[in-house]
Amino acid sequence: MKKYIKLTTLLMLFIVLISCDDKIDIDVPEAPPRLVIEASLDWEKGTTGNNQTIKLSTSTPYFDTTLNTSVIGATVSVRNNNSGAVYNFVDQNDGIYTIDNFVPVINDSYTLTVIHDGETYTATENMMAVTPIMNPTQSLEGGFDDEVLDLTIFFDDPVDEENFYMVSVKEEGDLFAELETQSDEFTNGNTQEEFFEKDRDDEDETAEYNPGDTINVKLFGISQRYYNYITLLVEQYDSGGDPFATIPAEIKGNCINETNEANYAFGYFRVTEFEQITYTFQ
Repeated sequence: MKKYIKLTTLLMLFIVLISCDDKIDIDVPEAPPRLVIEASLDWEKGTTGNNQTIKLSTSTPYFDTTLNTSVIGATVSVRNNNSGAVYNFVDQNDGIYTIDNFVPVINDSYTLTVIHDGETYTATENMMAVTPIMNPTQSLEGGFDDEVLDLTIFFDDPVDEENFYMVSVKEEGDLFAELETQSDEFTNGNTQEEFFEKDRDDEDETAEYNPGDTINVKLFGISQRYYNYITLLVEQYDSGGDPFATIPAEIKGNCINETNEANYAFGYFRVTEFEQITYTFQ
């Protein structure tokens, strides 16, 4: 009887192992490719802001391995709706469109026009100003962990007006920057502060900020609509891998297809002023 039970158990285990090798084909729905517009006309405080770049590409299915999705042959222009000046971007034949005579004017309204495959896409934004960054300060007390270095920046928020900010932080050697957003809803007219630190990792001492590490911090003045857009994107990115997070949803930018409304583009057209500093931890 014992031999019979053992043989039966082994047979069942063998069947389970064999069944684990079965392949299951799942049909993943694929949406048609859409135009992706990366149009961030960012004017660094203290410069002319004449050189600007817009990138056009197409979206791809999740499992697609296509590397080159650049869009060439499009017509790209930006119009200053206050002065009437039109800036025509030059196609570099690699998905990049550039200009060297753009004139940024604070508070002026700008409209982007992209003509691609017989369809016209437009988006409108105002050029938002930004206040200077003051007194970058490193410490061990400014963040959540008093055993790791952090950096705090300060900036004065203008009085009696709504202001929205985006902060980009990138350590030297990192591939991507970290983004944060902030509004002055409850701190209007006061000195604002933003701190940056990296989580401590006992197995990797380089994970946190250490003396000698260099980071670049950019502070952007952004519109309320862009603030809402980028805040949702950051929240969805930060919740990746969290089983209790809200299911990600498609987030539309401000680019409208004037020819075929249903075939809208991904991406966002923004025009901002920004201030940047580079800081090396001591």
